[in-house]
Amino acid sequence: MIKKVYYLSTCDSNKRILKELNLSKEFVKQEIKANPVNENELEKLYNYIGNYENLVNKRSRLYTSRKLSAKNLTEIDFKNLILEHYTFLKRPILINDDQIFVGNSKSVVAAALESLR
Repeated sequence: MIKKVYYLSTCDSNKRILKELNLSKEFVKQEIKANPVNENELEKLYNYIGNYENLVNKRSRLYTSRKLSAKNLTEIDFKNLILEHYTFLKRPILINDDQIFVGNSKSVVAAALESLR
């Protein structure tokens, strides 16, 4: 059983969502700026999602400043971006046993809240 959340402590949306989720002490919290995901952790996230692209934060400043949306990126490119810099990882990511919730959209947060009940 895995109970873990990846988040960025300087992100107001992440702070608001974590407060809303009110996670129990059994959840491991990993702050991705201080402790970026390593290749092993990324592989585990990939196994939940099935691709790296859905784990990439396409609204990050680095993504937009590099004009990456105009490029034809492969799965390996997406993987390498996440490993290169923490801002490329979409967040928060909540793993609740066999379920994963990626991002901060209202529907994702609502589904995560429902899974915690």
